[in-house]
Amino acid sequence: MELAIDTSLPVLPVETPAFSVDPNPFLAAARAEHPWLARFSQGYVVHGYQACADMLADDKNMICGFGPIIDYYGVRGTMWARFMEEIVISQHGPTHTRLRAAVAHAFTPRRANQEREMMQRVITELLDEWAPRGEFDFAEFASYFPVTVMCGLLGVSAEPIPRMRTALENQLTSLTLDPAAKPLFMAGWDVLWEFADTLVSEREASGAYDEDSLLDAIIAAKKQGDLDEVEARFMVLTVAVAGYDTSKNQLSMTMKLLLDRPELYQRCAEDAAFCRKVTEESLRHSAIATPYREAAQDFTYGNFQFRKGDTIVLAPPLANRDPAVFAAPSAFDPDRENAGRNVAFGRGPHICIGQFIARNQLQEGLHLIAKRLRNPRLAGEVEWRPFLGAWGLKQLPIAFDAA
Repeated sequence: MELAIDTSLPVLPVETPAFSVDPNPFLAAARAEHPWLARFSQGYVVHGYQACADMLADDKNMICGFGPIIDYYGVRGTMWARFMEEIVISQHGPTHTRLRAAVAHAFTPRRANQEREMMQRVITELLDEWAPRGEFDFAEFASYFPVTVMCGLLGVSAEPIPRMRTALENQLTSLTLDPAAKPLFMAGWDVLWEFADTLVSEREASGAYDEDSLLDAIIAAKKQGDLDEVEARFMVLTVAVAGYDTSKNQLSMTMKLLLDRPELYQRCAEDAAFCRKVTEESLRHSAIATPYREAAQDFTYGNFQFRKGDTIVLAPPLANRDPAVFAAPSAFDPDRENAGRNVAFGRGPHICIGQFIARNQLQEGLHLIAKRLRNPRLAGEVEWRPFLGAWGLKQLPIAFDAA
């Protein structure tokens, strides 16, 4: 049995701009040396499909959380660190079950389908505002869609979103392991906390209650003793942050893929059902999230022994391009029969609770965007986000013919 640290493994430069622009050459070279595991500066990257799927579901050996990131930035003892350690995605066992149960009813497939009309209304209002311009940064446009949908789920006004954009934008920069990100996400934390604290406090003071409002459900769970005061506010922030970065990045990635396939884009305008195929293949081809794990104990996988405390990045964007599972993985093919096997939303107890909302809003958004923004084409320089954390496009300037 070999310790992973003692084994000759390839290095994936996941922190570099070149990797963000195109991981494929680096990934191909790494796979030639090892089929599923590589190193990076802080630990290991799991890039093989089966290993990634297995480890995503392994709550016994893997701690799902951000302890290594907190230590990397040296911010233990701060409220931001407490948020990162105590939110639902960082918890295990009974605590994870309790926190997830407090909001699970709002994210069922049935509830997600009930919200399609609201999603259509949100994207239509955004298109009414932006489409007459004839060109804009699609990444900026997309940033207003999922978070407005999440405000709809919470049952609160989307009015604060524009002034919160910078704080929301900077929150997940912490996952890039870039020292320059520290002052950004730490400063943004105060803005986000004030937002959540104000929402909860004012709604409680108003005495209003809406059974369809996620915010009111969170407050009700607090009154029943299922959440404490801080957990309730952390839950609001989890919904807001999750509703901002990942889905809007995925939507921008989908548009980038379709700019090179105008015949597929036209089908999206004509056929809402086809948008479901495009969405699933986008999640397969260019997934966004790279969850961090910490080895909870010494454990063995695939004849390698990992040591307690090892930092392990599970990389669905790379696992979903494993040629052992997906034929011609670099090709974007919405008719791919097994695109649904992607691990974009994770596996096991920590599978993304918002996956049905995310899929539906991507499908609804894509269909109406394709109907309104005709003949889209690149209109400037593309700028990429760091690969670690929430990959995607920071800038995607397009021009189009407004329908």
